[in-house]
Amino acid sequence: MTDLSQLSPMHQQIYTLPDLLSAITDPFDVSARQTFSFEMCTSVKQIYLVGCGDSHHAPVGAELAFNQITGVPTRALSSMQFSHYTAGFLPDTGPNTTLVITISVSGVVSRTIEALRLAQKVGAMGVALTGNPDAKLASHAQHVFKTTVPPLPDEMQGMIVPGIRSYTASQIGLYSAAIRIGEVRGHITTAYADQLRAELKAMAGIAEATIQACQPIAHDLVRDWEDLKEFVFVGAGPNYGVAMFTAAKVLEASGDAAWAQDVEEWAHLQYFSAEPATPTTFISTGDTGGLDRQRTAEVVNAANAIGRRTAGILPEAEQEISGLVQAKLPVMGAVREAFYPVVASIPGELIAAERAEHQGTEYFQGFGGGRNSSRGDKTNKIYDSVQLDEVQR
Repeated sequence: MTDLSQLSPMHQQIYTLPDLLSAITDPFDVSARQTFSFEMCTSVKQIYLVGCGDSHHAPVGAELAFNQITGVPTRALSSMQFSHYTAGFLPDTGPNTTLVITISVSGVVSRTIEALRLAQKVGAMGVALTGNPDAKLASHAQHVFKTTVPPLPDEMQGMIVPGIRSYTASQIGLYSAAIRIGEVRGHITTAYADQLRAELKAMAGIAEATIQACQPIAHDLVRDWEDLKEFVFVGAGPNYGVAMFTAAKVLEASGDAAWAQDVEEWAHLQYFSAEPATPTTFISTGDTGGLDRQRTAEVVNAANAIGRRTAGILPEAEQEISGLVQAKLPVMGAVREAFYPVVASIPGELIAAERAEHQGTEYFQGFGGGRNSSRGDKTNKIYDSVQLDEVQR
């Protein structure tokens, strides 16, 4: 067993993920059943998944699952994109037919509270998916989906670490909601819904094996890449959400420039970057069932041809893209593409943790250099920013 006390704070969080997954899967399923009533599930005709930061990345990763499992057209939007540019233009599909699930672990993010308020103002059903049912988001919501995570051991309390456990909890909550809605609507059978729930429970073992397999690879890659200051993570569909989250963790952990890009858009943009050796990590299920398989293989070939240092976060059994990348971080188990973000995020988390440890950088740059609450330009007002009172049309 790994001695967590010997690891960096970010590594400690990552190594607790298998136990976290084991602990939350069943309770979150119960919470989903309590939150999403028969009437809510059967009346809905369109779904929006809304959040900021990690709570936006998780919905991007879950959008495919909602489309496949619920049978309801679903869009993942950032909170500001929804509240300022979407809420006022929602199609009029009738009462109780638009479902807006707002995601915020803390429950106090101004833009997400604003999105929930405005969604309900235009007649949408509002759900707060939050780990803090006593916070403002929940108090404004018609329905609260509780996704509170178990506390960390005492020795890990109070650590300020880039969000790892909270992101995983949001993912499991979203997938549990999709299964519940799809089952009630009859889009999937109860037997299939139970199979999907079993797959989520199996994520704990896959996460454990993936951490063990990828830790030494991430350690070596970070040292191979130590001369470079920019990182690119590439994915399509749900894996674009993983790319966004992974880039965020590198930025938060080490402060290095990190970018997330869609597979197709990489060919239109990052292909022309002047720095040939930029580490470029592709996230895909590839030939084990990825809808992006062919295009990702083409883009990896292009990246290799112009001198990029390529890596892949790929299933252990994947062969096609695995044979093209220069380094592979394997996901150790069979995971459907729609659920892949739960475990595909782990290798990127390890890269971020290793980079920060190797460079000796302080997480979030120690909140210094103008990043603290005394800064006068109000850019950091996440929790008390001014909110819109009316939808924009």
